[in-house]
Amino acid sequence: MQKKIYVDGMFDPDTAAKVGAAVSAVAGVTNCNANPDKSQVLVDFDESVGGIEDAINNAISSTGIAVLG
Repeated sequence: MQKKIYVDGMFDPDTAAKVGAAVSAVAGVTNCNANPDKSQVLVDFDESVGGIEDAINNAISSTGIAVLG
């Protein structure tokens, strides 16, 4: 499954790299592209993994970035 997540506070490539690394570390995530220009994170993941969407949102939040939806 692919999901586009809008975020607030990701303004530069360094921050986007941190978000991408955090999300990629979540079990079940197969691809992640954090785009600071669009303030969004595009994530491909295995939806059969229980609680993965919450884990992705928590990974983003752990970098100090606010998840908008």
